[in-house]
Amino acid sequence: MMGDMETLTQLPPTEPVLQDKTATMTIKQILAQLDGVFPMDEAVIDALPRGSTFVSVEHFGTSAWTITGRLVALDPDGSEKVYFLKIAYGETGRIMLGGEFESSKVIYEAMPDFIPEPFGFGKYKIPNPATYFYLSEFVDMDVNTAPDPAEFTSRLAHLHKTSQSPSGKFGFHVQTCDGDRAHVVDWQKSWAVFFRNLFLGVCELDVKRNGPWPEYERAVQQVARKVIPRLLEPLQADGRQLKPCIIHGDLWEGNMGINMETGDSLLFDAGSYYAHNEMELGHWRCEFSSVFRSASYKKHYLRHYPAAEPADEFDDRNRLYSLKGAINYSAGHPGSILRKTAYNNMCYLCEKYAPIDGIDKYDPRIDPSLTGARIVPHLADGLI
Repeated sequence: MMGDMETLTQLPPTEPVLQDKTATMTIKQILAQLDGVFPMDEAVIDALPRGSTFVSVEHFGTSAWTITGRLVALDPDGSEKVYFLKIAYGETGRIMLGGEFESSKVIYEAMPDFIPEPFGFGKYKIPNPATYFYLSEFVDMDVNTAPDPAEFTSRLAHLHKTSQSPSGKFGFHVQTCDGDRAHVVDWQKSWAVFFRNLFLGVCELDVKRNGPWPEYERAVQQVARKVIPRLLEPLQADGRQLKPCIIHGDLWEGNMGINMETGDSLLFDAGSYYAHNEMELGHWRCEFSSVFRSASYKKHYLRHYPAAEPADEFDDRNRLYSLKGAINYSAGHPGSILRKTAYNNMCYLCEKYAPIDGIDKYDPRIDPSLTGARIVPHLADGLI
């Protein structure tokens, strides 16, 4: 679909000052270089619904990995329509925003009132720096109020229950991201195999960004070889069926809000794949989650979508699934305490299911699920 190209003279200038520097710059540094100007391009207008006329664009909101804005256009009948525009740079930006576009399309198709309508994804026509965008409906939402546990978990469980994997397998048709870190999403019949690949992918990136740690790496290999098969293979054994469900993929309270017009809870910033539905709840165990750490959310969710059998291993699976979120956060924020948390959780799982020499003993004194410890996400980025 094409927007109206007659208003190109109103476009703010693109970002020639950035050139190829974006690969080594943080979003905060890029915003400082832009000096208040939102980088706009004809490709965004091309993605507007046919007959739309571009009016203006301005910075809106904050993000650790992208530049976000509010775009105003006129519909063919002259009525004003507002869009949300997000841009990112380089190959990481392409994967990140392309994955969000495809994720949002799948969620919107399943539940159109649970995520802003996606309109387009593409590459800026300006060649340097390589810039990608994602365009969606703009929804006025409250992102500070905690959602009602019963309402939110009912809607989330409905998404999980009603979604259908097009291949009947676990995975996704394009790479998606959690932050700026790409998921390993190759299609697999076995959930244990899929999760192992996902887990090892994020662990490999964490070691690259945070450096070697022999005991940690030994625990990673033991979890991959022994703990994952022990905890996840039973989900698809003895005649049990495990449905691949679309999940948000990075679901904590920072990626949801409440629609100010309808009062309904709403998701955004999706990095989806088809997974065991309980995978969605792994993030809720991590220190970067505060609201969803409340037991009421997990309890209400399980009322709508009961734990898979063996149900008595639900909490251990939740601990295992939390490793992906914690290690991914560590990879995105080198030096984060979440790396130590993930290692301690791996020690717990290894002690219980696959004891091994050469790693530390689990220490309950540094287990956030017991102590309640939490962090303020992205504090070091100055984007809270």
